[in-house]
Amino acid sequence: MITVATITMNEENAVGKVIADIRAVVPDAEILIVDSSKDRTPEIASALGATVVRQFPPRGYGLAMETALRSGRGSVVVTLDCDDTYPAEAIPVLAGMVEDGGFDLVDGSRLKSKPQAMPWLNYWANKGFAIIASVCFGRRLTDLHSGMRAYRKSMIDRLEFDASGPALPVELLLKPIELGFRVGAIFISYRERVGTSTMQPLASAWWTARRIFSCLFPR
Repeated sequence: MITVATITMNEENAVGKVIADIRAVVPDAEILIVDSSKDRTPEIASALGATVVRQFPPRGYGLAMETALRSGRGSVVVTLDCDDTYPAEAIPVLAGMVEDGGFDLVDGSRLKSKPQAMPWLNYWANKGFAIIASVCFGRRLTDLHSGMRAYRKSMIDRLEFDASGPALPVELLLKPIELGFRVGAIFISYRERVGTSTMQPLASAWWTARRIFSCLFPR
């Protein structure tokens, strides 16, 4: 079974479409939502058959994502953001590369070229950090921050990571590489989000550098 996991905070305008898109491509998947909303997001998701884990008051993106990854019942956990930016049609491709292709993690990279939906500052920051990580880890990496990936659940169960603070996807990609797990990647599309972004660029940049360093020189 596949688990499709996402975290939500006030996504009532997008959650219905995202769940419908998931159901259209993987109708038997477990849809797991870790929610910290004040709006009707959890009610809408529950009514559409999703499993909703409430995390309120909010504890931050990282701790919500850790709950989502560790709570899934599927042998593969596919993550995506619940703002309609990621293509649901990529879910079976990503999951299949883990189930049938032998990968432990597959990254859905947004950066084959600059997405129209991504601001230039974000694009160059993502590119720059990906180049740094590629040099440090000795392999080509293109997107450290993608929210759409497929993880083998048994790998997640073995993985220790720091869920506090921003930029958790960086550590969730680099630590498995450092530990010798099989990590693959495909390019995916990336659309304009529904709603307003809550990302803090300076904090994200600081934590990205910190996570690269901590994975490169683990204690």
